[in-house]
Amino acid sequence: MPARRAKMSAVDTAWLRMDRPQNLMMICGVLLFDGQLSLPRLRKVIAERFVVFKRFRQRPLDLKGAAFWQADDGFDIRRHVVRVELPPPAGRRELQDLASRLAVTPLDPAHPMWQFHLVDRYEKGSALIARIHHCYADGIALVRVMLSMFDAGPNGPIAMPFEERRTRRERDDDLLAQLLAPLSGVLATARKVGNAIVDKGVDLWTDPAKAMALAGQGTALTAEIAKLVLMPTDSATRLKGMPGIDKRVSWTEPLALFEVKAVGHALGASVNDVLLSSVAGALRGYLADKGDETAGVMLRALVPVNLRSLEKAYKLGNQFGLVFLDLPIGIENPVERLYAVRANMHALKGSFQPVLALGLLAAMGTGPKALQDVLLQALARNATGVMTNVPGPQQPLYLAGALIKSLMFWVPQAGDIGMGVSIISFNGAVNFGVITDAGLCPDPDEISQRFRAEFEKLTLTTLMAPWPRDGDLDPAEAEAAIGSDPIFEITA
Repeated sequence: MPARRAKMSAVDTAWLRMDRPQNLMMICGVLLFDGQLSLPRLRKVIAERFVVFKRFRQRPLDLKGAAFWQADDGFDIRRHVVRVELPPPAGRRELQDLASRLAVTPLDPAHPMWQFHLVDRYEKGSALIARIHHCYADGIALVRVMLSMFDAGPNGPIAMPFEERRTRRERDDDLLAQLLAPLSGVLATARKVGNAIVDKGVDLWTDPAKAMALAGQGTALTAEIAKLVLMPTDSATRLKGMPGIDKRVSWTEPLALFEVKAVGHALGASVNDVLLSSVAGALRGYLADKGDETAGVMLRALVPVNLRSLEKAYKLGNQFGLVFLDLPIGIENPVERLYAVRANMHALKGSFQPVLALGLLAAMGTGPKALQDVLLQALARNATGVMTNVPGPQQPLYLAGALIKSLMFWVPQAGDIGMGVSIISFNGAVNFGVITDAGLCPDPDEISQRFRAEFEKLTLTTLMAPWPRDGDLDPAEAEAAIGSDPIFEITA
């Protein structure tokens, strides 16, 4: 093996090979600035704080039976940080159209697969569209790397520098062991199941009888495999179907985070419960306005779950699992819907689904293509969308001297999933965005604009309910209610 080539982990390989024309495996982001960004200064910051990670100077190389990280001897920062122009009047619609086009434009595999697109003169400021292939890293790692690029003021200091890295060489070839480290006691079982996935191949995922037999082997993890194989599909709606190539992105004006916490406080629910209930309400309203039946409708979302600490984010790579979350679209009452979401999320606590998803991804990276295709469908067939919820820093941040007004990121949709929903909190605000397949949902603005309306409906319903007087609410319970579910805090 050439000295400037390193083997790619099994999970990263799976993400590399998951590209489909209708769903490219790119993480896309849009950052809006109050002020003009200088292209030379932006390139300098990215060169000093982003490209310092050698992974971003490497390109993925997929050979027969294995994938590698290959150094790009012709690396040129000017190829990766570029300026683009918006047609007049250069407003939100034009920026959304540009982001939609870039979301379906493949990155060049002959060079490191990432790009930053600087948009000048956007609403008296600038905008930046970031595109990074998922094989480089998951969301928690990329968010942490991006934070290391930001400053606390126009001219520094760095807002969130990385701690000094350990000097000893760390093994990273056994990614499964690293991913499962926080889940004490399941490593041995997970390895056996991962091997079983490869050994049993396609048959396990196409023969329900074998899945039932596996469920009887007596372990929670093997039972979870059977549960996934036998899981019924969610409701058939216009949002579920075979996606095409074209995508549409949309985002809305942010909510105040303190308002979300206050509603959660009053109802004894987490921030995540409140936000996900508002998402379900927005989807319900969209379908109802299209004349579709909503009674009894349940949409399922794939939710990435982080399996590592922020301190280890500099290692990059993909280290997360997945859970299936049912969204009760059929419930009209916003408070009743909130408690149904809360119950569904609590039911996932302690689930082996993240471990199973990890094993599936590892198997996809090491097994034959036929197995990879079947496993990808196993993950994607039972969901309508991918949903991420990322808590970001709660302070003003600057990039290359310009103040960041807001930011939004979308993860890719695997297999035939045609919708992605993203929630990210930043500097006291909650940002909401949607990316959809243009054929299934050509108007995601009609979903994103309902998000605030559904939150306000929940707020109004809460205000009309009996309110606890001073001293009626235990302070410890109130503090717990304001917090969020830790397993859903940081996503891929």
